[in-house]
Amino acid sequence: MTTKAPFIDPDSAEVESTTAKKKSPKKKPAPKASDLKLSKTKGMTKVFVLDTSVLLHDHNSLQNFEDNRVAIPITVLEELDTFKVGNDTKNFEARECIRILDRLSKDQSLQDWFPLENESDGFLRIIMCDDQHESGLNAAAVFDKKTNDHKILTAALQLQYDAPDMKVVLVSKDINLRLKAKALNLPAEDYKTGKVKDMKHLYTGKTLIEGMDGEVVRKMYVSGQTRKISVLGKERRNNHFYIIRNCSSSAMGFFSESKKTIERVDKSYAYGIKPKNAEQAFALHAILNPDIHLLTISGVAGTGKTLLALAGALEQKNRFDQIILARPIVPLSNNDIGYLPGDAEEKVNPYMQPLWDNLNFIKSQFGQNERKYRAIEEMRTQGKITICPLAYIRGRSLSNVIFIVDEAQNLTPHEVKTIITRAGENSKVILTGDVRQIDTPYLDEQSNGMSYVIDRLKGRDLYCHITLDKGERSDLANLANEHL
Repeated sequence: MTTKAPFIDPDSAEVESTTAKKKSPKKKPAPKASDLKLSKTKGMTKVFVLDTSVLLHDHNSLQNFEDNRVAIPITVLEELDTFKVGNDTKNFEARECIRILDRLSKDQSLQDWFPLENESDGFLRIIMCDDQHESGLNAAAVFDKKTNDHKILTAALQLQYDAPDMKVVLVSKDINLRLKAKALNLPAEDYKTGKVKDMKHLYTGKTLIEGMDGEVVRKMYVSGQTRKISVLGKERRNNHFYIIRNCSSSAMGFFSESKKTIERVDKSYAYGIKPKNAEQAFALHAILNPDIHLLTISGVAGTGKTLLALAGALEQKNRFDQIILARPIVPLSNNDIGYLPGDAEEKVNPYMQPLWDNLNFIKSQFGQNERKYRAIEEMRTQGKITICPLAYIRGRSLSNVIFIVDEAQNLTPHEVKTIITRAGENSKVILTGDVRQIDTPYLDEQSNGMSYVIDRLKGRDLYCHITLDKGERSDLANLANEHL
């Protein structure tokens, strides 16, 4: 028996909406046509034409173009209508965007420029796609196929023709659509809000300090910590890991601004799993640290991200009521999981198999009659280890749970925010993934939700990050990562 997602009326007042409660500012007068044609000394007016992918990525994108003008092709409204029903994040984004457009256009003609609700002087309008336009511009004819993407291109080209004093730029998360636009001599760019600018220097969560006084290292081994935090100098960062090394010895440490100490980090076991390198020891320390409520662990395949997260969660099974496992579902060949047989859990189980594989590996560290082996079986039977489709996380409040989200690089910044804001009292969220291995078509290493969290939250209380560099799965896996 298949489980259908409940229908949600996009016009219902019961659907959550934060923007609907905002107080509308005073309306700005719509500009005259003559005002839009600025002199060359003042530069050209920019008009950003938004593709559907931008609005589904961020429903607030309309407000993020400063005092420039934003145009939406009529075809985009049609596509939003097709996405408005459902429980996926894109469905919520579509509904919220429709509400925003409805509120902004109150008592306005959508084909005229009307003011946006931001502190700048931005304006918005809907543009049409006319196959019989006097310009004769028709992307469908060029590419010999009439699709919604080509209709959007045609609308942007016609606006470019009608307003030669404006600089028209297509904004899309679809790389191929941007390439098509450039092939037609139409400027195109990615949606830049929320993108991490400097990926080469993305925060790693760890620092090597060499040439250190041997007394500092000795003190960390004798008492387990040192208060001589001045040794960190300019490298001092909150909730950060350090390898402190002198000529003859070294120590691994964790610094927290709240405690003002450098705490020694050991390679300790967690449910039969022992870290094999310093970075894995750092990750396990953060997983077990009760002061850390949000943790991101990044690294290529085989570095042990998911295994450590599960082992650490099991080690703390008495601190939490439940361990919840989740992964973003990216169906192959664009086949929706709704066509798979079974209930909601049976539909997502194939996508969760990597999590079960890691859990089975942890079980294999013990004999079938050992207490920890039986404890894992009992937790699964009693629902204390469970999977949760991310589509159903919205609206929940997760208290006294440890929530592990694998492959978090396939989430948008808004999706990650939705997950984190579900955390209640005594809860911990662990995001694992490889920010350079993106499986969704509209995200990249700069715009995915995991990179966004790492860049925005580094150094904050409650948050910690560690990047794993060395693969420990097998020599063969390392060979593939390094040379293929």
